[in-house]
Amino acid sequence: MRDLRALPKAHLHVHLESTVRPETVRELGGPPPSETPFRTFRELADQRARVRELLRTPGDFRRIAVEFCADEAAQGTRYAEVTFTAASHGERVGAPEMPLEAVLDGLAEGRRYGIECRVLLDHSRRRPVERMWSTYELARRYEPVIGIGLAGDESHPLAPFAEVCDAARDAGLRLVHHAGEFGGPESVREALTLGHAERLGHGVRVLEDPALVREVRERGVALEVCPTSNVLLGVVPELAAHPLPRLRGAGLAVTLNTDGETSLADEYARVRDTFGWSDAELADLARTGVLASFAAPELQKELLAGIDAWLDGEATTT
Repeated sequence: MRDLRALPKAHLHVHLESTVRPETVRELGGPPPSETPFRTFRELADQRARVRELLRTPGDFRRIAVEFCADEAAQGTRYAEVTFTAASHGERVGAPEMPLEAVLDGLAEGRRYGIECRVLLDHSRRRPVERMWSTYELARRYEPVIGIGLAGDESHPLAPFAEVCDAARDAGLRLVHHAGEFGGPESVREALTLGHAERLGHGVRVLEDPALVREVRERGVALEVCPTSNVLLGVVPELAAHPLPRLRGAGLAVTLNTDGETSLADEYARVRDTFGWSDAELADLARTGVLASFAAPELQKELLAGIDAWLDGEATTT
């Protein structure tokens, strides 16, 4: 088996606030991390809210961005599209631009680790439309921000945000929404139509509707699948029951990600061990991630060559 940390990877679904190191949480005055796994989305959201409250200064935001780069690079991530809830932080600290500017400074500094990062700004479906417009305006102003999307509880409809999605599409921003995680196929349809989604955050419940599977496949809309997160939050009971193999078997473009709940190399290892996938199958997952990314064509070409080189190299035990 080849070293999965050496496999060049693109990470497309990871929330920056979910990756803060436990020691950083403690140093910022926060509680120690929970010893028990999350059982509901609400528990996860509440824990992440407590972490967000600790981030107050430019230095705090810059620090978590630099540490994100270091940790991802150590796992073999060469390109990441990291999600950040910039408008919410800006409102909370009374400085609309500061959190995003500090994070972008940290990601630029983190390039020294050999990783290239772009940013997707998210907005909770439970929050006001006006804040989504603020998210849109921030995305337009800062070049490393490539897109926006809706996250959070999918029982809240996307429809109130359709006008913002229209504006983002017309402005050339990429659109990536959470859908098909806790919501069923109807949430995926809404993301594709009203939301103009180019990728789907999670999307695992698309399998409940064969016609929708065909549509997603024919449109080439990739799924950002996060198996460990799905288990932790009760979307599936255990990893062995995860629909990941069936999603790939249906011919869908499946990418492997973490949601910020584990490391990417560990996620690849869990998939390998659970489903018995070969290095060639894992390399194919990595290729799909690169091709589904919004990375520049030159960088995609470089990463694909690195994946081929990894597969051609001698196997080493992880």
